[in-house]
Amino acid sequence: MDVYQEAVGYLESRHVPGEGRRQVVVEAETEVLEEDVFQECSPLHPESLDLPDTPTLCSPKEMLERRLVLLKGILGSEEVYLRELDTLLTPMKALRASAGTSQPVLSSQQVQTVFYQVPEIRDMHQSFYSGLKARLTEPGPGQDGEIYTAFDLMVGDLFLKMVNQIGLYGGFIGNYEEAVEVVRRCTLSDPRFRTLAQSMMSRNGSNKTPTKYTFEALLYKPLDRVTKTTLVLHDLLKTTPQQHRDYRRLQEALRLSRSFLSGINESSQCKREVTLSHGMRRKLMRDGFVVDVSEGERSLRHLFLYTDLLLCNRNKPATKGKQEQYRFCWFLPLGGLKLRWGADQERSPDAHLRIHTARTKMHLLRQQLRHYANGSRAMALAARSRKKLEQMELMLLTHSPVYTLELHSPSGKSHTLLLSSLFELEEWREVIDKLTKDNIETVPPDLLTLTSACVKLRMTQQPPLHSTRAVEDEESLCGTLSVAVHSACGLQQPTSVYVCVEVDGSEFYDKQVQTHSSVPSLNPHWDQELCFQVDGAQELRLLCVSESDGQHDIVLGKTSVKLDTKTLRRRWRRQTLRLGQVEVTLSLKYCAHPLEPPSATAPQKPVFCVSIETLAQQEGVLVPHVVRCCVEEVERRGLDEVGIYRVSGTSSDIGTLKAAFNSNLREAVTKLRSAEVNVVSGVLKLFFRELPEALVPMKIFQSLAKTLKIQDVTSRLASMLSLLQSCSEPNRHTLLYLLHHLQRVSEKQAVNRMSLMNLATVFGPSLLRLPVVGLGHDGPTMDISQEVVVQVQVVFCYLQCNNLPEAQTSRPHDSDAEDETTHK
Repeated sequence: MDVYQEAVGYLESRHVPGEGRRQVVVEAETEVLEEDVFQECSPLHPESLDLPDTPTLCSPKEMLERRLVLLKGILGSEEVYLRELDTLLTPMKALRASAGTSQPVLSSQQVQTVFYQVPEIRDMHQSFYSGLKARLTEPGPGQDGEIYTAFDLMVGDLFLKMVNQIGLYGGFIGNYEEAVEVVRRCTLSDPRFRTLAQSMMSRNGSNKTPTKYTFEALLYKPLDRVTKTTLVLHDLLKTTPQQHRDYRRLQEALRLSRSFLSGINESSQCKREVTLSHGMRRKLMRDGFVVDVSEGERSLRHLFLYTDLLLCNRNKPATKGKQEQYRFCWFLPLGGLKLRWGADQERSPDAHLRIHTARTKMHLLRQQLRHYANGSRAMALAARSRKKLEQMELMLLTHSPVYTLELHSPSGKSHTLLLSSLFELEEWREVIDKLTKDNIETVPPDLLTLTSACVKLRMTQQPPLHSTRAVEDEESLCGTLSVAVHSACGLQQPTSVYVCVEVDGSEFYDKQVQTHSSVPSLNPHWDQELCFQVDGAQELRLLCVSESDGQHDIVLGKTSVKLDTKTLRRRWRRQTLRLGQVEVTLSLKYCAHPLEPPSATAPQKPVFCVSIETLAQQEGVLVPHVVRCCVEEVERRGLDEVGIYRVSGTSSDIGTLKAAFNSNLREAVTKLRSAEVNVVSGVLKLFFRELPEALVPMKIFQSLAKTLKIQDVTSRLASMLSLLQSCSEPNRHTLLYLLHHLQRVSEKQAVNRMSLMNLATVFGPSLLRLPVVGLGHDGPTMDISQEVVVQVQVVFCYLQCNNLPEAQTSRPHDSDAEDETTHK
């Protein structure tokens, strides 16, 4: 079936007769359909419509010249269409307001029916129009004020983005007959509505000549427009050389548009739905690409979830003379289906190396595509590079996923799926779990028919490949995206939770990072900064996950955020996001810059034997995570422990926990939960003992020693606090954080037998050290006994202070004016 026949068949399926399609505008004095705009490019009359499968223009230059003319015509047509949609929407606000009065023109339900999906369709076309207009009027490289040349002009991404939202028309089409019936009925019964419905005016053209429409004629506009989208894409593809970077995107947009049109035309729901034994009709609920694991082999598959079963197919692409189709792999009834899912699996070193090698090659190919100049040879090289990039991304899509979803049916059949995103895994799990809660009975499917129907029914058209995008996309991010996760609230009970952050974009860099697990709390705090190198990122996803001792963690809530280059900037922007019942507060910062080639996933930088300033800068905090985690754990279960900080834990266990902190923070925090509390306190003492320079800098040691001689207690404390201000921020706030903690420990001294003096005796030698004479430090010498006395007395004096300044655990991330709250 050619494009025109599909369009005509579609209109006939909506019960619009041939003459009616041209005479819907009953009272229009002039013809207002857009045929004149498309007369040369895409005439709609069957006698003049000739759509060959291959371009017929003589040369690429002529094709591209015609393409530019066609795009200008499309822009003009979009402008007319937007004015018509605006005219249709003009009375909506007034009609909605009158619905709440004692004499409504239309009821609220009728207003909803008449304008269903129209605002969304209008917004979609406004976005497309704005993007196309900018491309056609923006000066091209080296053209000095002239419009883009046809070689420079890239519009395929705009058409693909619009067609990917064409499903909005599906809702409008399904509602169209009911909307028209409401308009006709109210026109007959209400004079007020009749006056409105028969004389809607629009300013048409540059001379702003008013054109009169009927309400019914305007409602027909979107119905007519959906057919023109397919026709225009066909003509645009005819005028685009196959070597042009737009060709594949326009080809995909045309395929999606035709698929949408054909799906409606064939009344697929009536032909393919099956009534199940409990009265429900089999419907497609969700589909997408997953990795199917069988006998250790990974294969990319298209998974279809129906109301009563899961169907797994492999895609067989279209070849010359043959259409795209699916081959059946397996199916599982949902009745009695059990799910088991797991957190990320560790990749083998070989897998890490393969993935890193592929990412590096992809990055280089992407750079090559950015630097190719115009010309036939360059276009051919770009096409080959893009093909390689697509193949490598498919390989990564198959071998990089680490999240497992296991499916177990009562019959004993099991299948294992892998997904690269925890967010996507949770979406699949939620919808399957919701369906399996019902008492599902499955009608044995006709697998051949069901598999064949997948081409038309599918909602996900192709694997999520970013290599098919335009090389430059102004709406996407390229550079460093920093996410500081602060805290959460809304938990129903004290829980140990962590936050998983994901971004989209090209596959060159890791796109998922997790915070460490909090101590069990109603209001967990992390103040942890996570950084992403992003190329083409447009969305950020957040999940709040409860750490479980069982087989899998539990996702408490999730949400997604559109990354807008207009609002993200170099300064931190703080906001609170709602993830189900949980609210997470975070800050975002973005710095655009050219990206370096991806480096192999380097092991976490060590935590022990590193200066406080270096570690704080590395973690983006003021108090290192190891200090905070150990302190929180001691306060959770060690305040009543006799001799806490005096009784040492097993040295081997302390060494194991130290090694964990040096390699993986999340793993270390997990081990911290189950370690003996004296091991936790031993790790904290070891951290301060192994600092390259003591927490209290050597440069103020002698000054602190002198202040101890001040007899007046108030003056002595004031002088010591003043000296503390000369320390760097990480040193000062870490010391204050520790001192406040030790004060809380001493409050339980009746139970734990740890007074302020006992604590000062334990920590004094670790927190202060005597300067070494001859290494740039001059001053009176001090024997070891004097040194220990000074160390203990200084810490003891600080602990006796009742007005210690509060410690800040993280750097400020809220430089922008006000918080921005997003509810999802």
